[in-house]
Amino acid sequence: MGGPSSEREVSLRSGANVAAALREAGVPVVHEVEIAPDCSYAIPEGTQACFVALHGRFGEDGTVQGQLRSRGIPHTGSSAEASARAFDKSRSKPTFVAAGVPTAPYQLLRSAEEPVALPLPVVVKPVRQGSSVGVSRVFAADQLGPALAKAFALDPVALVETFIPGRELTVGIVGDTVLPVLQIEAPGDNYDYTTKYAPANAGGALHLVPAPLPEAIYARCQEVARAAFEALGCAGMGRVDIRLSPDGIPYVLELNNIPGLTSLSLLPDMARAAGWSYPELCLRILNLAH
Repeated sequence: MGGPSSEREVSLRSGANVAAALREAGVPVVHEVEIAPDCSYAIPEGTQACFVALHGRFGEDGTVQGQLRSRGIPHTGSSAEASARAFDKSRSKPTFVAAGVPTAPYQLLRSAEEPVALPLPVVVKPVRQGSSVGVSRVFAADQLGPALAKAFALDPVALVETFIPGRELTVGIVGDTVLPVLQIEAPGDNYDYTTKYAPANAGGALHLVPAPLPEAIYARCQEVARAAFEALGCAGMGRVDIRLSPDGIPYVLELNNIPGLTSLSLLPDMARAAGWSYPELCLRILNLAH
């Protein structure tokens, strides 16, 4: 837990929660390994498996998984290769298109001088960030320049994608189980960093799970989530973010290969709706280490 990314504090909270849950679930020895901002860390001798709760760079991009694999230490979640493919939107978006997974039309920019070909409104994102860091919704032409500058300050490549109006949904996957669909109701319909990590009674988002959807659309959301997970070659756990258009079409935005595991996070809420306690969720993920 921890690490060098902009999501370090969230990762520390996730890691502390997971450690407490695994102890509660009966795991006899649990060490909390904090990765420093300079990426240094020490894993105790005799470690049987690592539960990776590193959000953002160094964790979700596959770096630490590659290091653990080279040392012969099993880890939770996806392989280094699949993690890198999922984390980098310039790789995941073409993968979705090639696999027939519905996703919003997009354009990749490597300079703020490149013209944006998509009509407004659009969403602008750095291709390698999480927790909505650096994300802007652009509804007017004068908002585009600042949005691109914000994205390019965090990554040399920016993703511009068509804004899909409608519902904000997410679907968790643990092993072979597709969890209940969750609907996010954020203030102003803008699920940004602030609303992600604030309680609902303090301006945060509401989580409706199972999502109040017609049966066929609900099933379709679970189907496209699994298809996205499989197309990227992911394993162990993941959370697929979806925008559901007013005409009932689910568009996959991205897959989070190390979803948040704090008390306000989405995956634990979906697991509870499936009848799993938080310790059971963590133990299931740990037992999928490879």
